[in-house]
Amino acid sequence: MQVGFVGWRGMVGSVLMQRMVAEKDFENITSIFFSTSQAGQSVTMRDGREVLLKDANDESQLLEMDAIISCQGGDYTKKIHGPLRASGWQGYWIDAASTLRMASNSMIVLDPINNVDIKLAIDDGKKDFIGGNCTTSLMMLALHGLFRDELVEWVSAMTYQAASGAGAQNMRELIQQMGSIHDVTKNELASAEGDVLEIDSLVLERMRAQEFPTEQFGAPLAGSLIPWIDSDLGDGQSREEWKAQAETNKILGRQENPIPVEGICVRIGAMRCHSQALTFKLTESVPVLEVEKILSEANEWVSVVPNDKLSTVAMLSPTSVTRTLDVPVGRIRKLNIPGNIYSAFTVGDQLLWGAAEPLRRMLRILVDRG
Repeated sequence: MQVGFVGWRGMVGSVLMQRMVAEKDFENITSIFFSTSQAGQSVTMRDGREVLLKDANDESQLLEMDAIISCQGGDYTKKIHGPLRASGWQGYWIDAASTLRMASNSMIVLDPINNVDIKLAIDDGKKDFIGGNCTTSLMMLALHGLFRDELVEWVSAMTYQAASGAGAQNMRELIQQMGSIHDVTKNELASAEGDVLEIDSLVLERMRAQEFPTEQFGAPLAGSLIPWIDSDLGDGQSREEWKAQAETNKILGRQENPIPVEGICVRIGAMRCHSQALTFKLTESVPVLEVEKILSEANEWVSVVPNDKLSTVAMLSPTSVTRTLDVPVGRIRKLNIPGNIYSAFTVGDQLLWGAAEPLRRMLRILVDRG
């Protein structure tokens, strides 16, 4: 299979390359690397190969591909995908961007959950396979067993989303904000006698200063938070919040009988792990130990964290999960609210299961099927 890669040097693309090298995926394909700005240049790949970059805007070169994986973003998808299909291209389009997720002829891919549906879609001739929203994918992996057993009546997902979800420049700005706060307080911090109220005043003054770096986020994030992600739909809901119900039910094939999924999406000062506080109603009363068993056995990446302070602090944080495929779920209990209402808290790496890994695994499915 001849596979073209676009956007492979960006943040999601770089993680995808790391994973493909680690899993020896390149051994089973002929890989062609494209660039929107440096076509014709020779570059050294992560696995040591020297490759000549092709032009990502040249339709004739793209038409030669059996599959294209794009991590270039939605604007590129809008520009290239339609004309390629109009030219008769019948290859597989695998995309990290949201542009095609809800299209009727596309499939959102999260194969631990919808592997059977993905293979049926391939058999039915579908060609567009799109990675899902990061928080939605991580939430669905965490609650996989309950969705599988059709026990979920509704979900409220209150998210704590990392800077990586907004892009590489936002990650850099978060660190710049942290450094700016430290710079203005370092003298006071150096002394054990430093007045903490004076430190607090200096921090606030710096965060409110015009020169504080906020070009990317539009507001301070370090030492603060931003309770809005993505565009404003005009009804009090952000597009990021809308995606949760829309994509969950498309992945589950329940568009005609949707499970309500709601919540508030919040940007926090973590680097690349999204966390979520989940409140959900089950269709029946299930003992907590049985809920834990259902969750832990659903897929190999989910692990249940005991609901005690030491375990939670040690295992259920972005610091402990970053750069792993683990999806720990903890704080599981039945709430003191009438009805079968439960809570859970989960963490997952936004750049792995939330972005790159579903694309990598989708390509592997195609390769394995010949």
